[in-house]
Amino acid sequence: MVSGLPALQIGDLTVPVPIVQGGMGVMVSTSPLVSAVANCGGAGTIASVGLGLVTDHNESDFVNASHEGLQLELRTTRKLTKGVIGINILCAVSNYDDLVRYAAAEDINFIISGAGLPLKLPALVPNRKIKLIPIVSSGRALDLIIRTWKHRYDRYPDAVVVEGPLAGGHLGFRFEHAADYAQNSLDDIVRDVLVVANAAGAASGTPIPIIAAGGVYTGADIARYLKMGASGVQMATRFVATGECSVAPAFKQLYLSATEDDVLIIESPVGMPGRALRTAFTEKLARGEREPFRCTYRCLKTCDPRVAPYCIAKALYHAVKGDLDRAVVFAGHNVSRVDKVVPVRALIDELVSEAAAALKG
Repeated sequence: MVSGLPALQIGDLTVPVPIVQGGMGVMVSTSPLVSAVANCGGAGTIASVGLGLVTDHNESDFVNASHEGLQLELRTTRKLTKGVIGINILCAVSNYDDLVRYAAAEDINFIISGAGLPLKLPALVPNRKIKLIPIVSSGRALDLIIRTWKHRYDRYPDAVVVEGPLAGGHLGFRFEHAADYAQNSLDDIVRDVLVVANAAGAASGTPIPIIAAGGVYTGADIARYLKMGASGVQMATRFVATGECSVAPAFKQLYLSATEDDVLIIESPVGMPGRALRTAFTEKLARGEREPFRCTYRCLKTCDPRVAPYCIAKALYHAVKGDLDRAVVFAGHNVSRVDKVVPVRALIDELVSEAAAALKG
């Protein structure tokens, strides 16, 4: 308990502070933020989606651009920290296999994968030192992953992120369920997943730690999930409002000025609902208008550029650059509670102090 909280133990990997910074794309969680979290004892997570936008390749060379962008970001991050770092790779991206293999060749500690069930992830990562962490929103989904991985690869998940409906970004729920907090509370989902994970851990002889995500905002929240049996939490929204997060000032200001009424559930070309903030662009989409775009490479398996109302990758890129009139700005349900920008160290110290006090209480 270096931090006053129990460490997050994933096999032989120790995360001293049981907080995983969630991967946020496009280019929201990059090396400055990720390394700062890792240097404070948490686990920093790079988001793989859109990293090709920082290279000199043109759009038609999407695969090589993605590889070079991923390699650059991971290596830059590793130069800045010796702490625990990893990457989030969406199952929905069309070059998923390549991105996983490229990431597994770098000096990272874990791969988190969601936006679909990562049923073939172990086949792409022969290095068992790299921890494989699926994202699920139900015990049923985890059970399917466990049975598939065990049968095909004789492997179990090293940990599991359990994401509830209050998370920002793409959500693993149907559109009508994404806002149904009573029927899909994170507390209930964590309990459901713990039953499956604990049974599999007992069968394999190795615990499968649960990481609660989606709506975790305070240290008291962290303590509550630790008491429930989770081994850690994943947080994303609060890390946007830090000095080390490299998004444009206008992006952070939108967080600071957001009210509860500004938080929306939108339809994404990914084929999943997403939680975002109201902007001129989302208002345009709500009116049924389209944002025409040219697509030289189908980056998402589930997106049909011929009928998609807009390009989600470009809309998220506009957000990072501060062009909010053309942007989708993802945020968690609790974004209206964000009222200041702080250093990562100050945020983590606050969360740890609150959580330690709540555990003692």
